[in-house]
Amino acid sequence: MLELRPNCECCGRDLPPDSPLALICSYECTWCRDCAETRLGNICPNCGGNLVARPVRPAAKLLTHPASTQRKHRPERCA
Repeated sequence: MLELRPNCECCGRDLPPDSPLALICSYECTWCRDCAETRLGNICPNCGGNLVARPVRPAAKLLTHPASTQRKHRPERCA
């Protein structure tokens, strides 16, 4: 099950579980669409994989399987 991380690792922007702006790689590194397109070239700087839209977990499922609250902010990866 995806963690649904709460923020962009690059700029720190909040990315709630239903955000259409959240992109992930196969390791679930999480980026906002703006950083992915303008800074990262749609490639994850951590693993080199491509970035795709993060699926949205239905609200009812968030009650039993909530999104992660652990923030990762590594702006040095976005240089």
